[in-house]
Amino acid sequence: EQLVESGGGLVQAGGSLRLSCAASGRTFSRYFMGWFRQAPGKEREFVSAIGGSGGWLYYADSVKGRFTVSRDNGKNTVYLQMNSLKPEDTAVYYCTADAHGGRRYKVADEYDYWGQGTQVTVSS
Repeated sequence: EQLVESGGGLVQAGGSLRLSCAASGRTFSRYFMGWFRQAPGKEREFVSAIGGSGGWLYYADSVKGRFTVSRDNGKNTVYLQMNSLKPEDTAVYYCTADAHGGRRYKVADEYDYWGQGTQVTVSS
């Protein structure tokens, strides 16, 4: 499964960005999808996750109420809508796929496939 993120960029605090992650495989709906981010000098951290059918949604406390995850299985794509962005949201954002149901969805090592990442920079 290949994952390709897009939609990152530079935005002012309070602004919005929408990240997309396109998957190449034919069994996209079977994957539990996650978004992680990594800021310079920090560990990779969980941001959000979504179940295969889109019915299960999870968010880190730091983004709850501001970010929304969704997926379109017909397009093999998962999205992360990011609103009310803050400078502390600045990081490289990674899309990831878990073929085993996402039982430990906050743990990066549980995921099987990763995208190359897309930079999000929020200026104050």
